[in-house]
Amino acid sequence: MKKCIIMILATVMILSESCAKKNVLSPTVSFETNYGKIIVKLYPETPKHRDNFMKLVNNGFYDGVLFHRVIADFMIQAGDPESKKAMPGAMLGSGDVGYTIPAEFAYPQYYHKRGALAAARQGDMTNPKKASSGCQFYIIQGRVFSEEELNVMEKNNGLKFEAKLFQEKLKTKQNELKKYRQDRNLIKSDSLQNSILEEVRSEIAKNPTYKFTEQQRIDYKTLGGTPHLDGEYTVFGEVIEGLDIVEKISKTKTGRNDRPMKDIKVIKAKWIN
Repeated sequence: MKKCIIMILATVMILSESCAKKNVLSPTVSFETNYGKIIVKLYPETPKHRDNFMKLVNNGFYDGVLFHRVIADFMIQAGDPESKKAMPGAMLGSGDVGYTIPAEFAYPQYYHKRGALAAARQGDMTNPKKASSGCQFYIIQGRVFSEEELNVMEKNNGLKFEAKLFQEKLKTKQNELKKYRQDRNLIKSDSLQNSILEEVRSEIAKNPTYKFTEQQRIDYKTLGGTPHLDGEYTVFGEVIEGLDIVEKISKTKTGRNDRPMKDIKVIKAKWIN
């Protein structure tokens, strides 16, 4: 009897030590699919997304879900609970867990390079704070960009950022601007707007966050990715093994709503480290 108890205690201790060795700050998750295995690492800088994702993984939520939206040279998306028992050709993508996760933009540290793991979300019109879906995610396949393409994209990003910041500052001066317009004082109205624009450009010059970092440029010109999504969706991890599987899935034939003609299933998702 004593030997039996000792063996049980030893087994419990071994299991406890094994669990203790797992990385809780930057856990690694394996997705076993019918196309092969994809292994992702989660980032410690996005703790809300990491903890929610691990909760779902540990509860078996992702076991059986499909990659229901696949776009070649762009991304593969999964996590819709309704996809588990979906009929062939059924429209997917609206299933969720009843809550969202606040955006956690760790940009420009993490961005949409090939293999990036990011959270899907509703559009800006209904979701201005860019909160993430509580369960749906996507993995970037993307494409390679030239230096010229990145330069044009960077310039456009700068113009958009300038316009956004200008409008935000203009809102704080609405009463003053309204008075000038009512008085038909175009000189003061134009002067106020010009001073705001100068202030905006001065701030941007000191902190040009719209510009690609050197590492971003290297990755987008060699690995590839989808830079137009940067700063718009939360990137909370990356593929560390199985990029070839991601590419294979991204090239599969699709039908309506970008759903693969042949189901691509997550057979098992598990925490491996």
